[in-house]
Amino acid sequence: MGQLETTPNAILRADNRRDDELRPIRFLNHIAPNATGSTLVEWGNTRVICGVTVEESVPRWMKEQGVTGGWISSEYSMLPYSTLQRKTRDISRGKIDGRSQEIQRLIGRAMRAAVDLEKLGSRTLWVDCDVLQADGGTRTAAITGSYVALYLAMGRLLAEGKLPCSPVLHAVTAVSVGVVNRRVLLDLCYTEDAAASVDLNLVMNSEGHFIELQASGEEATFSDAELTQMLTVGRQGISRLLIAQQTALSD
Repeated sequence: MGQLETTPNAILRADNRRDDELRPIRFLNHIAPNATGSTLVEWGNTRVICGVTVEESVPRWMKEQGVTGGWISSEYSMLPYSTLQRKTRDISRGKIDGRSQEIQRLIGRAMRAAVDLEKLGSRTLWVDCDVLQADGGTRTAAITGSYVALYLAMGRLLAEGKLPCSPVLHAVTAVSVGVVNRRVLLDLCYTEDAAASVDLNLVMNSEGHFIELQASGEEATFSDAELTQMLTVGRQGISRLLIAQQTALSD
């Protein structure tokens, strides 16, 4: 592919953003009163409700294998009206689709990286992510919102005396980067994602450590240098998202 272009102040994107600019993001906390912690993350035109509930037991495999501490699992779904054409519910097909299964496993891994499972105690946190509106980046929005909901849930458990100390280790967030028409773009909307020759989803914590990298060429390849360019732009986005999460939790 050769050297990619980085034009942060040149030709604006379709939604008038610079190449290295995030879409507007905000969190509406406590959106689901029956959840232990919840938030609605509005990220551009993508909207995802993230809720955390607590189950005072652990999976059977942990008991059988003598694994101590707690566990975190996730479920992810796109509501039928979240896309332009109605999306059939998984229950109507009798099984979860491969994409949803992949994403919910990713969310689970990301949240487990945020928590000391021993300090969590013998309980399971269920992280449920429901996409209300999809315009690209639903998995990164789900991860970013899930951490906020999880942090709120831990605060409630502390307030109720169910935890002696917070098990939260580090904040976790995620962002997408892509190559569209030889330009490295941060935080792709749907039309950009559909046109991207390279997609990268980046999950990191507040210590600057990687949790997961998902990079793939769509009928294209990319070099070490090009990957470095994408990671540089992605890290900048991660830093801004960590600040947005901190602000939402401070409020």
